[in-house]
Amino acid sequence: MTYVRKEVIGPHTLYLGDCREILPTLGKVGAVVTDPPYGDDAHAGGHRVLSIIGTRRRDRIAAPLSFAPMSDELMQYVADYSAENCNGWALAFCQVEMVGQWRASFECAGARWARGMVWVKPDSSPQLSGDRPAQGVESIALAWCGIGRSKWNGGGKRGVFIMSKHDQGMGHGGAKNEHETQKPVKLMVELIELFTNRSNTILDPFMGSGTTLVACQKLGRVGIGIEIEPKYFDIACRRVEEAMRQPDLFVETPAKPEQLSLMEAAE
Repeated sequence: MTYVRKEVIGPHTLYLGDCREILPTLGKVGAVVTDPPYGDDAHAGGHRVLSIIGTRRRDRIAAPLSFAPMSDELMQYVADYSAENCNGWALAFCQVEMVGQWRASFECAGARWARGMVWVKPDSSPQLSGDRPAQGVESIALAWCGIGRSKWNGGGKRGVFIMSKHDQGMGHGGAKNEHETQKPVKLMVELIELFTNRSNTILDPFMGSGTTLVACQKLGRVGIGIEIEPKYFDIACRRVEEAMRQPDLFVETPAKPEQLSLMEAAE
């Protein structure tokens, strides 16, 4: 068995295990949208901003990230898998300093590099040491893994996304996020809407607390997620189940996996 646990929630499949063991067992996917571990630099100076519920005061603490940093080997593995098995776009969040490494990895794998996009975080943490400016942006490496000319749903829109770190009622506005690098659902919805179509299966090999799959559910896409930490896997399962119970009346239910090949062929 290549996974510790597998949960099927509606049209979505969630795996608990190491993505390097699970990815070879999966079929083709329409897109890879993921937030992999940060590199060594972020771990050396990692910190979080914690909010106190019901107050206006923020307690800022310096704390190391709880997960291991992204290795060059793992980065290349994900790029290789995407280039061979993804029929569309591959998006990977990363530090600004790692954009060049992702580009080299994707190009080495045979994918076509597009560019590094930017997520601007107006509510990002200040620089606790005070000796240099705080980091207020995060990059998104973008590569085309499909056949022929690349295409997306954004026309001439810029690859710049200005959005708070937390969804309404979360983080600074309420309970803290359930993963230390959790992305807002609003941001993931926008990215998936721009870079995928309803017929696509979306793969997130570093699922974390499941935000990518929650966004898939909201947009009528099928999601596949892989997470190595049991704690976050359980959180992801719960969040996807909650999203299933709160459907958008204006969005069609995600197609079943067996219907997807027919839909993709018709596009």
